[in-house]
Amino acid sequence: MEPLTLTLSSAHVSAPATPNAQIAVLDTGGQYTHLIARKVRELGVFADVLPSDTPAGVLSARRGIIISGGPASVYEAGSPDIDPGILAANVPVLGICYGHQLIAHHLGGNVEKGDRGEYGVARLELTAPDPLWQGVCSSQVWMNHRDSVSAAPQGFEVIGSTETSGIAAMSNVRRGIFGIQFHPEVVHTHEGVNILRNFVFEICHATKDWNVSRRVPLVEQQIQRIAGGRNVFFFVSGGVDSTVAYTLCLRALGPERVYGVYVDTGLMRKGETELVRGIFASLGATHFEVEYAQDEFMAALAGKTDPEEKRLAIGEQFVKVQERLLQGRQFLDGSWILGQGTIYPDTIESAGTAKADLIKTHHNRVAGIQALIDTNRIVEPLTQFYKDEVREIGAELGIAPRFLNRHPFPGPGLAIRCLCSATCQAVMLCADGYLIPVRTVGVQGDSRSYRQVLALDEPVDELAIRKLAPSLTNRRSDINRVVSICGSNAVPSLWKVHKASLTPARLDLLRDADQLVRDYCAAIGFEQKVWQFPIVLAPIGSTDAPESVILRPIHSVDGMTADVVAMPATELRYLVHKLLGLPGISAVFYDLTSKPPGTIEWE
Repeated sequence: MEPLTLTLSSAHVSAPATPNAQIAVLDTGGQYTHLIARKVRELGVFADVLPSDTPAGVLSARRGIIISGGPASVYEAGSPDIDPGILAANVPVLGICYGHQLIAHHLGGNVEKGDRGEYGVARLELTAPDPLWQGVCSSQVWMNHRDSVSAAPQGFEVIGSTETSGIAAMSNVRRGIFGIQFHPEVVHTHEGVNILRNFVFEICHATKDWNVSRRVPLVEQQIQRIAGGRNVFFFVSGGVDSTVAYTLCLRALGPERVYGVYVDTGLMRKGETELVRGIFASLGATHFEVEYAQDEFMAALAGKTDPEEKRLAIGEQFVKVQERLLQGRQFLDGSWILGQGTIYPDTIESAGTAKADLIKTHHNRVAGIQALIDTNRIVEPLTQFYKDEVREIGAELGIAPRFLNRHPFPGPGLAIRCLCSATCQAVMLCADGYLIPVRTVGVQGDSRSYRQVLALDEPVDELAIRKLAPSLTNRRSDINRVVSICGSNAVPSLWKVHKASLTPARLDLLRDADQLVRDYCAAIGFEQKVWQFPIVLAPIGSTDAPESVILRPIHSVDGMTADVVAMPATELRYLVHKLLGLPGISAVFYDLTSKPPGTIEWE
């Protein structure tokens, strides 16, 4: 067997074809493209990710082809396409979401823009199971689309439908071509693994050739190859990703060649700097220091209210701090490269593949970092992995669970949890609730959205989370989030979105709210029931109390999709009471929005 490789850092994730890969995943720009390949590899079969227009001849030896989802519309000029020859070859094909629509488009079916989108949980009803559906029953699936197949091509049988998608699954068993509108690769599709298993083994007749235990040696070998004789200079955050990446480099290169700096940006949670010192002392880091740069970051963020501008400013400031720290050190003679804990979701959300849409610019994908990538001066051991895989790798490396199990915390810190506004606007009463003119980042149909928030006077329960919130975000094109009003010191008719920017006082208030929530959740055991719990401060409220706190507890596996977790009513009431006691807090909201249509963070 020829050796398999993992690409550690690249501006585009799609790579040249791996000669011995059995399954090809054709990338049409979807947020979950690489997740498809990962799920196939977890079945024990190696799969690679290739550009969607890879010629059919290159794919002729594959056991099977999967066409990914993507943000475009198949009927628009310049949208991602495939070589039609793959649909005429004797190689099984599975189209997912946009791939499902491409198959219909090429073979004489019809694709139309729907009256409303379908984002998040849906119920798939099966009508005529075939080999793809062996052992699979009607169940929950995960949708992320607006366009739909309205007429199947000749020779295809409609296999399943949802309330919104009449043709959610179609098959032509004789030709070995299958299309599904939903995403089997995400954990929220309950039968997704079984569907992929049936395609890979029952239809493609692939054989097992991959073991996940090969990951760490491959990554260490590529760190050594990329670094060569150069040292690695790491910006570390103390989070899971940078800690695991740093440890991989320690193992691959030795502690004398790996330098770590933790930058206290002034955007951290309470006690974070002291905690990080302890983490790296326990890892055996011999070259580690803390750089205090609060004034520099606050100056770079002064007056900025747009989330993308804030993210870009933070990322570029990291580069400036890096350049300043390197002055006077031996690294400037070309014997250094930058190490980062970038993981795959950071890459794809920053439009890191050729056809992907920009959702949000992560601080490790700004122009200054891209310049280092382009000049081969960066090593990123984790760019092909998701958060849960990073935790698994960390466990293999022997990193203590108390570090690996920490909730994810964004690189830009509290800056993207402290919402800002350039103007003052009134909250509007509408038919469905209260329309709040503060905009948040969402991901809908694999594309970025930047829309308003709808607040409801509804209890935080499974009905609101599973039914009400999705129906509103699917129906209304002016929102991408729905929140529940949990409590307020002022009636909603007095609320406004106030003009606000990042200030030390607002950040301190957010730190206090964040610490209050974390301490309470740890005390009642709720912290262990969620994957992440962002606390957001937004300039929503009355004149006397101009701020609001938004609670965002979610469950996820890999960060690509997320479900809302409902806190028990008694505990929630107590927490809301405590938060309303903080100075300047007008209201407390509970985010009811899954990902998609909302991103995990609000900015």
